[in-house]
Amino acid sequence: MGTASYVLRGTESGMTKTFGSGIHGAGRALSRKKAAKRFWGETVISDLASGGIRVWAHSKRGVAEEAPGAYKDVERVVGAAIESGINSAVAKLRPLAVIKG
Repeated sequence: MGTASYVLRGTESGMTKTFGSGIHGAGRALSRKKAAKRFWGETVISDLASGGIRVWAHSKRGVAEEAPGAYKDVERVVGAAIESGINSAVAKLRPLAVIKG
């Protein structure tokens, strides 16, 4: 929600090592329940707003469940995919807005 996204492309090595499958997200570090206990939706919205990211959400709990801290570090995950040779980076995208249903 508040972290970068990457556009990656597969590599020849990736075809051999993973049959062309690549990463499709950083993955959760906390369950939704644990994230909702650790983060407060209004605080997450405020923190994101201070970074220039607008948030529209159905509920504050939903925002807390999806807080950036509930996920693994995307830079490390993408770095591992690139270092292993299964993907190469094309673009890094910065979030401007988040819509949570």
